[in-house]
Amino acid sequence: MCTAITYKTKDTYFGRNLDLEYSYKETVTIMPRNYSLTFSDGKKLEHHYALIGMAYVCQDYPLYYDAINEKGLAMAGLNFPNNAYYHEKEANKNNVAPFEFINWVLTQYTTVDEVKEVLTKTNIVNLDFSEDLKASPLHWLIADKEKAITVESMEDGLHVYDNLVGVLTNNPPFNIQMFNLNNYMSLSTKTPLNNFSKKIKLDTYSRGMGALGLPGDLSSASRFVKATFTKLNSLSGDLESESLSQFFHILNSVDQQRGCVVLENNKYEITIYSSGANLNKGLYYYKTYENSQITCVNMHNVDLESHTLTNYDLIKGQQIKYQN
Repeated sequence: MCTAITYKTKDTYFGRNLDLEYSYKETVTIMPRNYSLTFSDGKKLEHHYALIGMAYVCQDYPLYYDAINEKGLAMAGLNFPNNAYYHEKEANKNNVAPFEFINWVLTQYTTVDEVKEVLTKTNIVNLDFSEDLKASPLHWLIADKEKAITVESMEDGLHVYDNLVGVLTNNPPFNIQMFNLNNYMSLSTKTPLNNFSKKIKLDTYSRGMGALGLPGDLSSASRFVKATFTKLNSLSGDLESESLSQFFHILNSVDQQRGCVVLENNKYEITIYSSGANLNKGLYYYKTYENSQITCVNMHNVDLESHTLTNYDLIKGQQIKYQN
């Protein structure tokens, strides 16, 4: 399972936790403007916007988990089991496979409004990348510097929601996640008043009691509430270091520790990596489960007119600075 968020200070940030029990040896991957792309419908792009993000590169093709383009449009795919539904091809529509959806959007469009317009005539088709890589059940968070949307392909069609909180987890569908926030409107960052009864004296014996009832478990519905509460109440300075630190603190509030989610065959779901990208500057930051140091890759420090991908292996070993 996963959590994705947007965050705005002076600049706008976009990123996610990837929570899984396995890794595909993903790398930070830059797709330059002249990397040749052929989509499943036969359309070919020889020149397009450049991308940077986290990807599993298979057969020299970047399968992005999350990415941004050089214009500041960002996108992430999150697990959406039992609800995601991919359709057969339809005439007079943009038929896009789920594995290429991020590439298809980010190489061609620059704003959320542009994407919303093209999605009115788009169909997510039931097509695998290969025999060994079946289509994952996904839904997507798409954001620019000002707004965000959630896209869900379900059995009754393609749903596009304005995402006013800039948060996405997994199940249930996004409209139900948003409705569920109504159950937490009494939460507060302030010291609570005694509304229980005027007939009994109650004491605030600890700081933070205004948020009593805020979920703390690792289910996707609870992570949505907690990430939204944390994000919407977070305060940060405008410096890059301040903004970035706060961004990762928000993601840290819903990360997963080894041993807390036990799966079959004694496997454990963990936060394999956390990412955060500056949409204004083209900077992609990440940290991994074993390495809590933040690492940065600048897409503008490579030749964006190139024809080949640039890959950076993740620094996974813990980086410790010894002071004496």
